[in-house]
Amino acid sequence: MDKGSLDSRRALELEAVLSLSRLLGSELDQRNILSETLNLLHNQLDMTRGIVLLVTPDKEGLILEVAHDVTPYKKGKLTYQRGEGIVGQVIETGRSIAIPKISEEPMFLDRIYNRRKKISGEISFICVPIVCENEVLGTLSVDKKYEADPASLERDVQILKIVAGMIAYDVKIRRQTAEIQNLLEAENTRLKEELVRFRPENLIGNSMVMRDVYQAIYQVAPSDITVLIRGESGTGKELAAAAIHNASNRKNAPFVRVNCAALNENLLESELFGHEKGAFTGAVSQRKGRVEESEGGTLFLDEIGDFSLPIQIKILRLLQERTYERVGSNTTCRADVRLICATNRNLEEAMKQGTFREDLYYRINVFPIVLPPLRDRRSDIILLANHFIATNAKRVNKEIKQISSPAVDLLLRYRWPGNVRELENTIERAILLSRDGMIYDSHLPQTLQRIQEPAAFTADVQTLSERVAAVERSAITEVLKRTNGNMTAAATELGTTSRILRYKVKHYGISPKETQEHSVGHRPKNRKV
Repeated sequence: MDKGSLDSRRALELEAVLSLSRLLGSELDQRNILSETLNLLHNQLDMTRGIVLLVTPDKEGLILEVAHDVTPYKKGKLTYQRGEGIVGQVIETGRSIAIPKISEEPMFLDRIYNRRKKISGEISFICVPIVCENEVLGTLSVDKKYEADPASLERDVQILKIVAGMIAYDVKIRRQTAEIQNLLEAENTRLKEELVRFRPENLIGNSMVMRDVYQAIYQVAPSDITVLIRGESGTGKELAAAAIHNASNRKNAPFVRVNCAALNENLLESELFGHEKGAFTGAVSQRKGRVEESEGGTLFLDEIGDFSLPIQIKILRLLQERTYERVGSNTTCRADVRLICATNRNLEEAMKQGTFREDLYYRINVFPIVLPPLRDRRSDIILLANHFIATNAKRVNKEIKQISSPAVDLLLRYRWPGNVRELENTIERAILLSRDGMIYDSHLPQTLQRIQEPAAFTADVQTLSERVAAVERSAITEVLKRTNGNMTAAATELGTTSRILRYKVKHYGISPKETQEHSVGHRPKNRKV
């Protein structure tokens, strides 16, 4: 080959390498990149009938990934074993093989193209290993029109080695990424299955603190142990008690609720234990109490911290001896009832002040469950808001499609002293004010609109890693909203790659809903909490 031809050849090779580098930086999937690589070799370097075979997962053979100009070919059907044919030898040794004339090589199997029968003229065959970090990942092979000059074939081998080296790293990274993604998906599936297994049907929330609550309910429900549910007002203590009852062996028996704070001492005793006719003024007939109504089931005593000391003694007897008397009666009745109590008071402080009996405290505090305030489970706020929209919008015959980004920001920043109950009232008000299917920040109460504290730095975010994660998640979500969920555009704006951005989106659990101005789509059919 003269100097002019050699220079022209080198120019073509350099152009092919540059084209391949741009191709590897594209957003195509692995098979498309390999297919375009074979097209590039064919069009720019006259290397025809290119084939890429990759090592099987058990590393014992090769499987066809792409083949140039073969339509159709069956991916995953054509395989070679180690040492079988030319490609099998390349995998076995990790060294390139160049055959000047395939007609003179008995080891050449020719399984894909059947060249000897269909193609006239002598053909050279080149096969090089795809190697990354001393690991053979597959083979890249091509045909060349036979040339008598051995140096020409050697140059082709060298350029094919360069191409194989470039695609090797891409293949390796994609495999590692796929393995990581499979592990993440498997872990995500496992966690979802665990959540479905433990989460009661009437509770909403995927936050870690709520998962702890679900676990506690799951553990205590099958027994008849007395449970004390603690938490601020509005956190859903009654719903948690109902969840325990519904998961227990008593689920087909009554679940009876008593709000102890709503009644005075005399009325509360009659409400709980019932009364005989004439027991007091107005008792014109015998009446069953809530204990008797809940026979065989569960009695839920809400705000037990408000009980008077005389009533506390009677409750203690019910717990210890499972007996009681109706007001105005000397007949002792037996009770087969499970007690679940709840309070938002500091019972330990009440014991010190003498307003709550210590023996009763230890009888009801057998298995305490603490419901977290809404400010400690901010990841559940939008989930709850969407649920309240679904339930309340139907009641007022309105269709709410979206929550605006500014409104979402306010919902996430607010401290929610009234907890889930306050959130429900806030959403119900916003639904009534909405006119176009959107909930805007102007539809929220002034107490929310005055909030200036950034959501990422609220008091429930403690550690540095949690703060960084909150900021990163918020930034990714906002950019995806601006780009209407376009990963490529969002990655460019954030100064990263689409691959890394997809990993972050999956890692932080950012859903498509969050990137579409918080559309109100499918919501759980559960009640609040």
